[in-house]
Amino acid sequence: MVTTNKYERRERRKKRIRRKVYGTSERPRLSVYRSLNNFYAQIVDDTQMRTIVSASSIDKDLKDKVASAASKSDVSKMVGELLARRAAAAGITRVVFDRNGYIYHGRVKAFAEAAREAGLQF
Repeated sequence: MVTTNKYERRERRKKRIRRKVYGTSERPRLSVYRSLNNFYAQIVDDTQMRTIVSASSIDKDLKDKVASAASKSDVSKMVGELLARRAAAAGITRVVFDRNGYIYHGRVKAFAEAAREAGLQF
């Protein structure tokens, strides 16, 4: 029996997801990354291999709000709203969600729901 740690399991899930999820110009990929303290998200066009829009908890626009946030989930919600606003400004309304191997739970779920409420469709 082979033992794996949680990072290896996440990498395996990530590879399985990325085989199916692909961003195009019409419907780019929304990729998320969460570290222990911060949350990052970007909208990527895989055909042109470029990042169209990005947002994170260390953005200048969120710096004051993040410091006063009650929880990491609240910070993720703020990042989701910011990313949706920036995507709307760039003319993006529909995306494909790439949870990057993370379970759709907690901060990832809070981010996704906030982005949906702010106008992104996925």
